[in-house]
Parts: sequence; structure tokens; C-alpha cells
Amino acid sequence: MRVLVLHSHPLAESYNRALYQQTCDSLQQAGHEVDGCNLYDEGFNPVLSAQERRTYHDYPENIEPVKAHVERLKAAEGLVIVSPVWNFSFPAMLSGYFDRVWLPGVTFELADGKLTPTLRHIRKAAAVLTYGATPLRAFLAGNPPKKSVTRVIRGQIKLGAPVKFLAHYDMNNCTPQSRAAFLEKVRGEMERF
Repeated sequence: MRVLVLHSHPLAESYNRALYQQTCDSLQQAGHEVDGCNLYDEGFNPVLSAQERRTYHDYPENIEPVKAHVERLKAAEGLVIVSPVWNFSFPAMLSGYFDRVWLPGVTFELADGKLTPTLRHIRKAAAVLTYGATPLRAFLAGNPPKKSVTRVIRGQIKLGAPVKFLAHYDMNNCTPQSRAAFLEKVRGEMERF
């Protein structure tokens, strides 16, 4: 299976980068074709320009500024997001990716006010996220990133497709042991993806 792995962390030495590398390595070990998309390393511009907003609904003109990313998304059969959660949200880089790449004609069609998902070619999805917050604080805040993965993305991909949500909470108080255990959990889950 061709798996697009989206990563959004600016520091090469971060734990999140280690999770991204583990994810890619484990997927490859399991025989998947991995398209690793490290948004920072690729210099992705997350800013939706005024012109892009004006042509947002004009498919296929709307994809021109991000055509290479659209082609990668359309070629994917699996999707894994590896990212930190900052302020109970995805980083601006990843949020901007969704704003600029998940366009009408790409991830959904809009006709007469009715939205029809068009990512049905993606047969599996997962998220590997790190939170500074505890699970309770994330729950009390509504945990928007978890809902984005388990509800919004799940609703756009193949109906009934498995969606795995993996999170290391309370990074502010983590230990080498908790980080190692989560890295091992990610390895195992990605080898079974």
C-alpha cells in the first residue's frame, strides 16, 4: 500500500521527529511504499494567499499552487499524520497544509450546497500525536485534534476504513521510559498498518 506520512515539527532533534522516522521505517519494514512528507524540511508554505482563496472553488485551477502535494494525496492509499499538538490544535504548518491542499475537487466535491467526500481511495489512516497536556486536560478542552482524525478525516476516506489514534500525552512530564514505550507502540502499530 502507498502510504502518505505527513509530518509537522521544525526540529530535527525532536522526539516528534523520532516518531516520524519510526513510523516511516516501520511502514517500510511492513512492505508499504512510504511517501514521507516532512512539511518543514520540504519548505511547505502554509499561508493561503488571497488569490488562492478567490479561486478556492474553481477546480482544477485551485490546485495549481499545490499541484505536487495534491498528486501525492491522490496517489495515497493510506494516510498517517505525525505531529505535535500545540494549544489543543495542529501546528500552523499542518493546518495550512489542510487549508491549501484539501481542496474542492481534491478531498470533496460541493454541488448545490451538498458536500461529497472524494478521498475514498484512502483505505487506512492513523495519527501519531504528542501532547503537552494530560489526557484529562485534552478531554476537557474537547480534544479537537482527536476529533479531526477520528471524525473529520474518518468521514472523508473509504467508508468503514480503520483509523488508529495514537497519542503520547503529558509530554511536559514524560520520562525516557514513557517515550521509549510509546516509540515501541508506534513501531508495532505501524508494522501492522
